[in-house]
Amino acid sequence: MEPQRVEAASSAPVPAAPGERPADPAPAGQDAARREFARLLGEFRRTAVLVPFDEQGSLWTADFNGVRWICAFSDEEALARFAAARGEAGREWTYRTVLGARLLDVMVPMLPGPGGVALDAGSADGVVFPPVAGIVPDAVAVDLGEAAETAGSDRGAGAL
Repeated sequence: MEPQRVEAASSAPVPAAPGERPADPAPAGQDAARREFARLLGEFRRTAVLVPFDEQGSLWTADFNGVRWICAFSDEEALARFAAARGEAGREWTYRTVLGARLLDVMVPMLPGPGGVALDAGSADGVVFPPVAGIVPDAVAVDLGEAAETAGSDRGAGAL
C-alpha cells in the first residue's frame, strides 16, 4: 500500500517560538532516499534470497562494528562472486532459500546481540538492513545511541 501524502494548507514557513531555534528543512534528497530505502526494504521482505551455511552448518554471519550480519544473496551469481572474492570459489557452498521477511522477523531475533542482514555483501549493489526499529522487530532493535556504545565491544573479527 502506497503511503498517502497530505499537502499543507500553506507553504509559508511556521515561525519559531521566542527563544526556540527554527527547524532545519530536510535536505532535498533525504526524503527521496528514505522512500527508496523503504521500497528496497519492502522488496527484500517479499523476496526469497539465498542464505549460505558455514562448514559447521550454521548460517553464514559476519561480525562488524558490534553487529552480527546474516549474509544473504540475491542469486547464485552473487553468492559465487562473494565466494570468489573470499578465495573460496572452489569449495561447495550449501545454502537455503529464505524469504527476506523471515530473516528479519525470525532469524535476526535468534542472533546473540544486535543483528541485521547484509544482502550481496561485498558487491557494488550490496544493501544492509540494520537492527533498527522499522526494519527488525522492536524487541531486538537497537537505539542509535546504544549502537555507538556497542560498536566498541569485542564481538568477533569478521568482515563483510
